[in-house]
Amino acid sequence: MAIRNIVKEGDETLGKVCRPVTEFNERLWQLLDDMKETLVKADGVGLAAPQIGVLRRIFVMNVGDGWVEAINPEIVEREGEQEDVEGCLSCPNQFGITRRPQKVRMKAQNRQGKWFYLTGEGLKARCICHETDHLDGVLFKQHVIRMLDPSELA
Repeated sequence: MAIRNIVKEGDETLGKVCRPVTEFNERLWQLLDDMKETLVKADGVGLAAPQIGVLRRIFVMNVGDGWVEAINPEIVEREGEQEDVEGCLSCPNQFGITRRPQKVRMKAQNRQGKWFYLTGEGLKARCICHETDHLDGVLFKQHVIRMLDPSELA
C-alpha cells in the first residue's frame, strides 16, 4: 500500500467528470487499498479517486461504522433534508454549511464488480453525496449556503 498525494482545489482534475471502472483486477484493488491508507493518514471520512488524480468513478469512506468501497456509484433515492458543516480534504481549512438529503440510497459495485445497495442517513448520506459529487467534477463549495469563519469552528 502507498499513501497518495491529495490534489488541492485549483487542480483541473477536480473539475472533471470521471470515467466508469470496467476492469476489476489487482490494479483496482491496489488503488482501493492506497485510497483507504491515504484517507486514514489524512484523518478524513471520505476520499474520491479524482482527489488523488485518478479520473475513475471510485470512492472510499468510513464514517465510523466500517469501510465502504464504492465503484461506479449512483444515488438512486433521496429523502428529506439536512444542513450541517462540511469540509473537504482538497480544500484544507475551509468549511461551510451545506444542504444535503437526510437519507440516500446508493447503488455501487464492490471490488469484485458485484452490485450492492447502501442506505445512509445523516453524516453517511452527506458523505455519499459529497464523494459522488467529486466523480462529477463538483466540489462541496458549490453546495455551500454559507462559508464559516475559522472562529466559528472553535
